[in-house]
Amino acid sequence: QVQLGESGGGSVQAGGALRLSCASSGDKYSSYCMGWFRQAPGKAREGAATIDTGSGVTTYADSGKGRFTISQGNAKNTLYLEMNSLKPEDTAMYYCAATIKHCGTAVQALAANWFRYWGQGTQVTVSS
Repeated sequence: QVQLGESGGGSVQAGGALRLSCASSGDKYSSYCMGWFRQAPGKAREGAATIDTGSGVTTYADSGKGRFTISQGNAKNTLYLEMNSLKPEDTAMYYCAATIKHCGTAVQALAANWFRYWGQGTQVTVSS
């Protein structure tokens, strides 16, 4: 079992920045796929960015390319999402996710059903 807990959400104005953190605990594995997903009211959960902890390969949704950066902490039990140049359309609940397998293809890496473990989410609100 893997437990995930997010922090760092908040309210910012358009053009601002936030850094989300996800602390993982529980069983340890040599490598797995971890990522950030988001869900706005009335919309499906969508992948924002993922990282294969074994290879370091990252995958970004088009919506966040050039603005979002996913990374791991030195101890590799913390996942970060740096978000810059935030837009009102980035407003959503952001979830940390993990699964005990590699991230697969770019499509698989951003698919919610690829992931087994989920955090409770942290709210990000961007005002215009």
